[in-house]
Amino acid sequence: MSSKDRILARIRRAASGPDPTVPRDYLRAHGVRTPAETADLLAANLTEYRATVHRTDAAGLPPLLTRLLAGARTVLVPPALPPHWLPAAGPDLIADRAESTLRELDRVDAVVTGCALAIAETGTIVLDGGPDQGRRRITLIPDHHVCVIRVPDQVVDSVPQALELLDPTRPLTWISGPSATSDIELDRVEGVHGPRTLDVVLLGAQ
Repeated sequence: MSSKDRILARIRRAASGPDPTVPRDYLRAHGVRTPAETADLLAANLTEYRATVHRTDAAGLPPLLTRLLAGARTVLVPPALPPHWLPAAGPDLIADRAESTLRELDRVDAVVTGCALAIAETGTIVLDGGPDQGRRRITLIPDHHVCVIRVPDQVVDSVPQALELLDPTRPLTWISGPSATSDIELDRVEGVHGPRTLDVVLLGAQ
């Protein structure tokens, strides 16, 4: 029997046994907050991760997106993104198509999406491939990602609260700020594994 066979046999034995009881006695959230305080914490932590946070209401969203996308020639759009969010004139809108190649996506200047939810305590945005978010790769290849979060409906305090609402069978992408890494000298380089620029719009938080 090879080492691989022994490892797989152990996994099978463990998987076929009784479900272990996992203690859930940790804090579900660190403190009690109002919805406004939760939104403020989310904004602070997103900013700490070098995302740029904007607050607006429904009427202010189209002009805000027009300003954020002013330098873009092409913008990738998920299939169910509300059309009234986007500028009536300006960049060419590119539909999210399954047949799009990575090279084609790399030529797109920006992408605008919604989200599944956002976590205030960690400053994290979660995407699950929903109709207003599109496929995972459209948020990883373009250099500029604009993500709209509906506040307070899509904001939770903590990771435990988020996990209770997310479907684990969906393709979950967890985003905490723009993509970045550091070399041995601790020099930060952004845009290595995803968008170099992350603009987050808190919709309904004024």
